[in-house]
Amino acid sequence: MTREPIATEQAPAAIGSYSQAIRCGDTVYLSGQIPLDPATMTLVDDGAEAAIRQVLDNLSAVARAAGGTLNHIAKLNVFLVDLGDFTLVNELMAEYFEKPFPARAAIGVAALPKGAQVEMDAIMVLPQDG
Repeated sequence: MTREPIATEQAPAAIGSYSQAIRCGDTVYLSGQIPLDPATMTLVDDGAEAAIRQVLDNLSAVARAAGGTLNHIAKLNVFLVDLGDFTLVNELMAEYFEKPFPARAAIGVAALPKGAQVEMDAIMVLPQDG
């Protein structure tokens, strides 16, 4: 199966040896997004809500570049330095996603790249043509 890289300037550029996403058939694997502003490549530092929103906006931009939306995400992984932000993640997901919500894991971690407090990655399944 062919692996097609997905890239968009509407989301932060990769900060390592990886693609923003890889499409394999109808499945798209979205790399982890931290709350980087794609224009400045600096972390959003206006609190947990702004950080979570930036991550969701970044994921949304990559999903669009691959031909989908957040509502095509089948599995979402959320990594939080502070599990106290779990309730806020739930509230914001209800704004960004439509039911049925994706399957999800929320994992507490000690640290994330660039000192971020939240990171999310996802698996998206695009509708089949026809």
